[in-house]
Amino acid sequence: MPAERLGKVLAAAGIASRRAADALVEAGRVTVDGRTALLGEKADPALQVVAVDGRPVGASAAAPVYVTLHKPAGVTSTVADRHAARTVLDLVPPGFVLGRTRLYPVGRLDLDSEGLLLLTNDGAWTERVLHPRHGVEREYGAAVAVPLATEQRLALAVGIPLEEGTARLISLRPATRTETALLAAQVDPAPARGLAWYRVVLAHGWKRQVRRMLAEVGAPVARLVRVRVGTLRLDLPAGQARLLTPAEVRRLAASRTPDRGRRSTQAGRPGDGNPA
Repeated sequence: MPAERLGKVLAAAGIASRRAADALVEAGRVTVDGRTALLGEKADPALQVVAVDGRPVGASAAAPVYVTLHKPAGVTSTVADRHAARTVLDLVPPGFVLGRTRLYPVGRLDLDSEGLLLLTNDGAWTERVLHPRHGVEREYGAAVAVPLATEQRLALAVGIPLEEGTARLISLRPATRTETALLAAQVDPAPARGLAWYRVVLAHGWKRQVRRMLAEVGAPVARLVRVRVGTLRLDLPAGQARLLTPAEVRRLAASRTPDRGRRSTQAGRPGDGNPA
């Protein structure tokens, strides 16, 4: 089925007339693959997830699927990139998705970053996990060549001026030996010896925020691994995927940063879910 204007797609699904459907798009209530749709945009509901107020419509209204995977470095988070050698969809076993249901990432990780990544076809759940107002934490294992000096850690605690505004962290601490050993057993290739590992927590973030903040204090990141999103922790070896349990889906949607644990909120524009 070729892509058609969203007005026609929504009308065919019995949502609204074409004129009323255009009004829904203009009001920002329609998404395509989790992204706010544009007036006049075309979509193929057999291949893309079209939703109104977070609810899939038409052929998109397949059973929801929730996947967690361990993205290795060198794999792109986009689901369609003709220049990419591998995308995260290549890591999802075919049996996880029935029919022509299309998954898309809940946030992204840079090509060089690795670790926990979520995929789904549930637009409302994606918004609940990603939107800054919900404050779902992201935790990273960040490795630098030498331990951070006191001045560097103080600068990071105060906040680092970036183009978008002042970037701040919820917390930054040295990783424990147990955390470092567990992470070393999960990632591939194994980390270089002698790196200094830290745990960095954000409520939301701007593009490449962790890397940019550490670079600004003279500590470029040697390895960056997302180890937690909300209540869900990285529990897979590199390149592996599994389905979330219903309890994990519910807990993750309900998780948020406790107010008492927030050191700051970030000024400027909301993050894009790709702080690594």
